Parts: sequence; structure tokens; C-alpha cells
Amino acid sequence: KSSVQTIGEEQIQNPYTELLVLKGHQDIVRFLVQIDDCRFASAGDDGIVFLWNAQTGEKLYELHGHTHKITAIAPFSSSDGTEEKTDMIITASADRTVIIWDCTSGRQVQKVSCFHSTVKCLTVLQRLNVWLSGGSDLCVWNRKLDLLCKTSHLTDAGISALVELPKNCVAAAVGKELIIFRLSASKNGSEGWNVLEVKRLVDHQDNISSLVSVNDLTFVTGSHIGELIVWDALDWTKQAAECSFWDSSVHPDVQPEIKLSQSPNETSVQHLTSDEECVFAAVGKGIYVYNLQMKRVIACQRTAHDSSVLHIEKLPNRQLISCSEDGSVRIWEVREKQQLPAEPVPTGFFNMWGFGRSNKQANQAAKKMQENTPMYFLELVGDLIGHSSAVQMFLYFGELGLATCSADHLIILWKDGERESSLRSLALFKKLAQNGDLQLKL
Repeated sequence: KSSVQTIGEEQIQNPYTELLVLKGHQDIVRFLVQIDDCRFASAGDDGIVFLWNAQTGEKLYELHGHTHKITAIAPFSSSDGTEEKTDMIITASADRTVIIWDCTSGRQVQKVSCFHSTVKCLTVLQRLNVWLSGGSDLCVWNRKLDLLCKTSHLTDAGISALVELPKNCVAAAVGKELIIFRLSASKNGSEGWNVLEVKRLVDHQDNISSLVSVNDLTFVTGSHIGELIVWDALDWTKQAAECSFWDSSVHPDVQPEIKLSQSPNETSVQHLTSDEECVFAAVGKGIYVYNLQMKRVIACQRTAHDSSVLHIEKLPNRQLISCSEDGSVRIWEVREKQQLPAEPVPTGFFNMWGFGRSNKQANQAAKKMQENTPMYFLELVGDLIGHSSAVQMFLYFGELGLATCSADHLIILWKDGERESSLRSLALFKKLAQNGDLQLKL
């Protein structure tokens, strides 16, 4: 029997009772990126980019330009003072090209195809008005797609992830290594830029699979064998580490599973997200909440899904959303456990020898420690069933709902049923009122 939690028909805390199915893609949809409050782009293995309206589900544009699957996508809003803000997106593909698209017109702005390998990640540094592409080398570009500078060839495997750090630095995951680069513009006023490798961090035992920036002081990395490392973002020193996600002795309150061995995908850190207080890690089939101040896991759900968790996000409330290879999307709530009263102090024979007093002191100390360290758990409050294959990722649009993409070629917009119903009633009421006015005039 599966040890995954289940939830019945009554899902009181799940508002997403209405869904819109968006069709258009012909292969796995791997990426969703938000453009503004009500527009987003989708991309995947068919090489096509679609722009959608998150409120209505309307398809705005279908962007053709790549001949192979898309490997990375990033939004890029730009303005240089002389012109108004332009919403753009950058896409990279296995055809070794990168394209900048205008989201307002749906037109291709620029295309570059001078790459020696596939670009696996894109990062925009808005403050410097440049963007970076990571492949077998790191390239720095301006918004007109002029190559400003690049590193020498790193490895054939290349950069798998990038994260922006303070002081014009970036951290690049290259296999097991984390390489810190610093960007600097020429001081003589010319367009010249430099990218300089300043440090290599080799603390991980396996390939780095996920990177997340917590704030200006901290960033976190996760690896394929379940290592999580917390780093200082200014001097790049290791602040803390957790590598016992699957060890039941570390989480004694969790029912252990009997397994002969741990396969790598069961311990891999697939995705990390943060709310500055905690890091939320998708590890294998489970979800873990790591408190940065306490430097330990404070809550976990070791079997949150039947298969690997691919994406996780913390909502503005105390809820988390996760999606998985098993095709499900689940809503969790971080709740505090009810504290159990401390055990009573034994009396009688031991008191004669003074043991009772020391036991009482120890008991009070244990009780105080228990009171000061609240424990939490993840409660399943909603289950969104709609996709027939692995859900790759999702976007949260607040009151407009949730967008999910999947290997079933579909995108689903999950809507708050009560809100949508009241909006329809309001629209109908306005229409009837208008018709009534018309009749009165006649």
C-alpha cells in the first residue's frame, strides 16, 4: 500500500474547483514564465512558445523560430529612460540559438546562433541591464544581443544553473562545483565588460541540481544525493549543511519505510524555494522545510507524492504547492504541532537520594527547550487532479489562480470556483441592469 497521504472529496481549503484546459503544444510543456500580472508564456519540447492570458485562457501569440526543444526561458523587461518599458522574453533551444521576443507584438526582436553548445540556463541582471547564458561557457549580453564578454570553455557538461549574488557576482553550478564569477564594466566609458572567475567551491559530493537565492546575504544549493548547503552570499563561505533527508533516525516522528537501497532519484534535490525564513526543498518524493535560523529541518512529508516532486512554491499564506511526475498537484499547509506535556517527575524512593530534584531540573530544562522549539508538520489540504502525465511546473497568479504545465502537452488554469461564479453573476446582473435601462428609455 502506498504511504502517500490521501484526501477525500471534501476539500474545504482547496479553492481551485474550476479549470480551463489550454491546448496548442504538441509535446512536453516544460516551462512557464510570468510576463506581468495576467500574461504568461509556455514552452517545451515542440520548440514553440505560446503567450497566454491567465484570466481568460485566451491564446495571445504563437511564436515560431526554434527548430529543436526549448531548454531555457526568462522574462526581460527593459527601459533605458528614452523609451517606455518593453516586456520581452528570451528563449534558448537545443538548436543552439537564443531568441528575444517582444511580448506586445509577438514578433522576434533578435536571434543569435553563435553558441558551441546548448544553452541550459538564462539569468537576467536587471540592475546592470544585461543577461547571462550558461552552457559550456558563461556569456554576458546586452538587450540588443551584443556579446559583451564570455568565459573560456568550462566543461562539456556545462553550466546547469545560475543564481545572481550581490556585488555584481553570480554563482554557476558546473557538475559538483560551484563557480563564483564577478562582472565588471570598463571604467573608461566604453562598452567593454569583463567576467572573472573569483572562487570555486567544491563542498558538494555530487552534481548540483538546484540553486536558490534567499536574500542578499544567503543562497542555498542542493545536489543529486540529497545534500543541501547554505552559503554566505557575500564571502561564499559554507554556513550550514543538511544531508540526512532520507535518514529516519534524524526524523524519528516519521514512519520509516523499509527499503533495500536508496536510488539516486529518491534523494535528489529537484527544486528549492525560499521565503527568507525557511528553505522548502523537493527531495525525491518528499517535501522538507528547513529553518535557516535553527539550521535544521522543522517539518517534512517524506512521501508527499507517488513519484518525484518536480516543483514547489510557498504561497503568501502558510500554504505550499507541489507538483510531481505522478501527474498530481497538491496544496499543503505548514501547521504547528500541539505540544505534549512533559512527563511527571518520579517521586518516592529516588527523592530520598536527591534524584528527584535533579530529575525535576532536567525535566524543566527539557520542557523549556520543548516550548522554545515549536515543531511543525505538513497537512495535505488540497489535491488537484487534471493532468494525465508528469506536471513539470506551475505559476501562481494570486486571485487569478494557478497555471500548470505537463508532459501530456496541456496547460491547465485552475480557478477559484466561488470567485468565478460570483464574477459571472455580477456580469449577468450588470447585463440585466443595462437591458432594463434600455427598455425604460424605449
